[in-house]
Amino acid sequence: LRGDKGTKVKVFILRRGIEKPLEFTIIRDKIPLHSLDAAYMATPEIGYIKLNRFAQNTMDEFHEALSSLQKKGMQHLILDLQGNGGGYLHVAIALADEFLNDKKLIVYTEGLRQPKQESFASQRGSFQVGKLVVLINESSASASEIVSGAVQDWDRGIIIGRRSFGKGLVQKPFPLPDGSAMRLTTARYYTPTGRSIQKPYDNGTDAYNQELQARLEHGEFMIVDSIKLPDSLKYETPNGRIVYGGGGIMPDIFIPWDTTFVTDYFTKIFSKGLVHQFTLNYIDNNRKEIKVNYPTLAQFKSNFIIDEKFMNDFVAFAENADVPKDEDGLAKSGTTIKNQMKAIIAQNFWQSSAFHEVINENNEAYKKAIVVITDNSFDKMKLSYGGVKTK
Repeated sequence: LRGDKGTKVKVFILRRGIEKPLEFTIIRDKIPLHSLDAAYMATPEIGYIKLNRFAQNTMDEFHEALSSLQKKGMQHLILDLQGNGGGYLHVAIALADEFLNDKKLIVYTEGLRQPKQESFASQRGSFQVGKLVVLINESSASASEIVSGAVQDWDRGIIIGRRSFGKGLVQKPFPLPDGSAMRLTTARYYTPTGRSIQKPYDNGTDAYNQELQARLEHGEFMIVDSIKLPDSLKYETPNGRIVYGGGGIMPDIFIPWDTTFVTDYFTKIFSKGLVHQFTLNYIDNNRKEIKVNYPTLAQFKSNFIIDEKFMNDFVAFAENADVPKDEDGLAKSGTTIKNQMKAIIAQNFWQSSAFHEVINENNEAYKKAIVVITDNSFDKMKLSYGGVKTK
């Protein structure tokens, strides 16, 4: 399908339920890679934005989404950086700049032979007033940690989730004659209070590469008390809150990794892609009915139910794919399976934001974010948000 921009290519597509291939003529063009997965109003006053990376187009997408949400009445924001592995440093600085004022320090780099270089907010941020919650997990890295670290260190918002990855090195590549390259670490990233984002690698490459597995085995993903940090890793924010160093960003509110739904049955059906296949078949066979009965996403979310017949049909579909029925597995995994199915249907009719709007109904970090915005948690934690109250 590759070719020059503006040229035409003829393709034939075999669609479920149609015997003959469908013919389409496509004009070649650049395919945009979006970094914004979702933006919608979680409540009449709370907006939600999810970023999957920090790319060149991220700030344009963020500004467009933020402006749209503000026009809809958004007063407070949930920024979802769960699973966001990072990207461009200057984009991370620009995003943090949206939330901070008074030329506050966002991040600095410093190395053994590299002088300290600081980056500051510009006072032009478009969301300097209002409650801010940032969602992170163990897959949030690099640029995500710069943003969440700056927000936390300046008491600007609440960080919810699990300790982030811990990737904060400045590296310079040196090309080698055979086409490979060597990366030399020249400095580290530090949050405004002086916390190093980079997790330790003193125990060698193997231990560093297995560090997330070690967290899992030590219970860090499930039990907050399993994280033991010495007093030397304590730092104090301007408002007197204690935050922790040691690699990665430690959340203000811990959300354990829920594994109760992970059964053998769940693993088998998802590894074979059966949930996605079955749901797409259902959409193809019921597209007109869904459009008529649920003309809007709001109506779909409120009224569409994955009922017993739907699940019985899926179980039979899975059995034909050599995954036998498992009553215990269905009892433990059923809620998550149904949530995924409903989200896939929503995405098919209302795009990516709709998928996350449905899937977040089963996201504990997301639900906790709404709670802390609507109660008095921000005042209890001495956070700076401009005094905007939630009704």
